[in-house]
Amino acid sequence: MKTAPTAPEPFGARLRGAMDTRGPLCVGIDPHAELLADWGLSDDVAGLERFTRTVVEALAGEVAVLKPQSAFFERHGSRGVAVLERAVADARAAGALVLMDAKRGDIGSTMGAYASAYLTEGSPLFSDALTVSPYLGFGSLRPALDAARDSGAGVFVLALTSNPEGAEVQRATVADDGSRGPVMLAQRMLDRIARENADATPLGSVGAVVGATLGDTGADLAINGPLLAPGLGAQGATAADLPRVFGDRVRDVLPSVSRGVLRSGPAPRALRAAAERSVQELADALG
Repeated sequence: MKTAPTAPEPFGARLRGAMDTRGPLCVGIDPHAELLADWGLSDDVAGLERFTRTVVEALAGEVAVLKPQSAFFERHGSRGVAVLERAVADARAAGALVLMDAKRGDIGSTMGAYASAYLTEGSPLFSDALTVSPYLGFGSLRPALDAARDSGAGVFVLALTSNPEGAEVQRATVADDGSRGPVMLAQRMLDRIARENADATPLGSVGAVVGATLGDTGADLAINGPLLAPGLGAQGATAADLPRVFGDRVRDVLPSVSRGVLRSGPAPRALRAAAERSVQELADALG
């Protein structure tokens, strides 16, 4: 008699465990030309590969999440994407969760194809989670949401991003689909995320991207899911800002740091030390 396949552990549960064990830190892998030059590397596939391998080998066994920015690999063509594929596999093998920062958003079969690429087990780019854009309508994300659920992966939905231009769309007022009257479009997205996470424990697998630079967000962040918080370091936010921005949801925050750690390279020991300092700063600020 065949036994039914075991359902994969949901991303939200795995993320909660990783944050509690390794600390709530996401380190971006952003090999842009300036940073490659700072490391004394060439702005080509060889430099990209050396940079990426160093970061993964130094940090994948230490931090909760690594977040490669897909664009910096795609700009080098197929050989750059091959570097990204290896980085994803090596990071996951070493115990880090991989959040692919690709911000994909489309409709129908195209969104389904993105879901197959990033959220379907067996794909060379299969990641633990993917950033997605809901501004073609939250329903357009359904192929990604379904694929993530089936594979035990997660998605992080752009809600209130740290770039100033985002407010033009995200803070636009729309009719509420409940009884509160007009709300921000970003709040509508947060409400839909909360529905996806209903009854999930210890944490839902659908997260939101909410910038750490925003101050008072003016939003209800009770989504029962993780809150990815970019903006620390180079964009001006600090660990001390997080309790003010996220209030009583701060335990669900996954702060993201890129240059604040990466500029400590290329020595692996220096990268690990910078990540450890960031984790400690976050622990001090978040209690």
